Amino acid sequence: MNIENYKLEGSLIPIVTYPDPVLSAKAAEVTDFGPGLGKLVKDMLFTMYKAPGIGLAAPQIGQSIRMFVLDVDYDREEVTNAAGREEYRLSNFNPMVFINPVITGTSGTTVYEEGCLSVPGVYEEVKRFESVNVKFQNLKGEFQELEAHDMLAICIQHENDHLDGVVFIERLSNLKKTFYKKKLLKEKGR
Repeated sequence: MNIENYKLEGSLIPIVTYPDPVLSAKAAEVTDFGPGLGKLVKDMLFTMYKAPGIGLAAPQIGQSIRMFVLDVDYDREEVTNAAGREEYRLSNFNPMVFINPVITGTSGTTVYEEGCLSVPGVYEEVKRFESVNVKFQNLKGEFQELEAHDMLAICIQHENDHLDGVVFIERLSNLKKTFYKKKLLKEKGR
């Protein structure tokens, strides 16, 4: 599950924002575990860290496939470089990749303030399961299982929603959901 020898390098990929249709489509299962998938994962991680975020699903970069990356453990520290400019130093990476994930069990509930790289500037409390069991494949196509709790469980549920065409604002009350949909559509000029 951990990506061996991860280094912070790759290509930035534009992040798709709401209401792009790819965000509301159910993603297709990954069947090709060739080298192209590894490059996509590397670029997705690079994009996620630079955004910055703790998770990124393939539909968020316009790829309607059942895959997401996340890292709920890395540290991000603001520092001043030699030229006197502020920049971020990232460390303690623990990147994870989930391909064709299926949540097989849940327990407990929790509420956490979530944001989303595809819905910039919106942060709202969302009710989630406190723990989840998930089956998935790694980059080699090997099947894995994981029991996740707390922040990792929340992030898995959030990213897995993207694979089913659900953006986190869909999980809000009808009043808030309507408010944000209208606001975001207006910002997009629709």
